[in-house]
Amino acid sequence: MTLLGYPEAAPLAGLAGGVLIGLAAAVMLLGLGRIAGVSGIAAKAAGLGGSGIARSGAWTFVIGLPLGALVVSMLQGGIEARFASAPVLIVAGLLV
Repeated sequence: MTLLGYPEAAPLAGLAGGVLIGLAAAVMLLGLGRIAGVSGIAAKAAGLGGSGIARSGAWTFVIGLPLGALVVSMLQGGIEARFASAPVLIVAGLLV
């Protein structure tokens, strides 16, 4: 499936990724009673957070994020990454 004006877009893959993120957030909310805020979980893993998820659980979550991406990459036969220019990335990062 392609989008008009975006021939390399992968909307179905994006939809699948969004569904998986939503499921992970729902499991965390229902299982631990916490919202899956990555910055809070990363702070807990680094020993800066005070309450909520156990530190071992925070490390599991933080390590699982890139490992999950690695598994998908390996199953898909690799991913060709291309990035915007440095100024665009800086502005985008500041906006986030």
